Amino acid sequence: MEKNVALIALFAALIAALGLIPKLTLGFGVPITAQSLGVMLCGTILGSKRGAMSVLLLLLLVAVGLPLLSGGRGGLGLFVSPSAGFLIGWPVAAFVTGMIVEKWRGHSLAVVAGVASVIGGILVMYVFGIAGLSIALEKSLLEATGLVAAFVPGDVIKAVIAGMLTAALAKARPASVLSVT
Repeated sequence: MEKNVALIALFAALIAALGLIPKLTLGFGVPITAQSLGVMLCGTILGSKRGAMSVLLLLLLVAVGLPLLSGGRGGLGLFVSPSAGFLIGWPVAAFVTGMIVEKWRGHSLAVVAGVASVIGGILVMYVFGIAGLSIALEKSLLEATGLVAAFVPGDVIKAVIAGMLTAALAKARPASVLSVT
């Protein structure tokens, strides 16, 4: 039990630490950050439930005002900003990513974690992000999808990194990748 709580807190801190990498804010108010890599790693390493709880912990801390998102952002206002859909989608993305890694066997962990990161950490997250962007900016879903296209190349790179890091960690310390144990 204590180990789970510590890991959930550790991965929430990892996502926050990835926010220290300078953000690049696009013209429509949504930043490109490394924090979505942390969301992917929550799922690939911790698994579905612990991964989602780690992201929820981070979002709770952000909601109470801690400046844990890229650029030192925090507070309830973020949950009605153009980024809101992505933030709301983060725990779902971590859960789906983790569930895929937990269930899919027979391929290398790097491939499974990478594909899971694409499905959960990109596709699922984009569903929420596009919907939130559409609402916040009063754009059609098609227009919001066009805006989000700018994120695709970087997020694919993050998914590959998540797959490689998960596989490397599993090789170095097999018991530490809870999504496959």
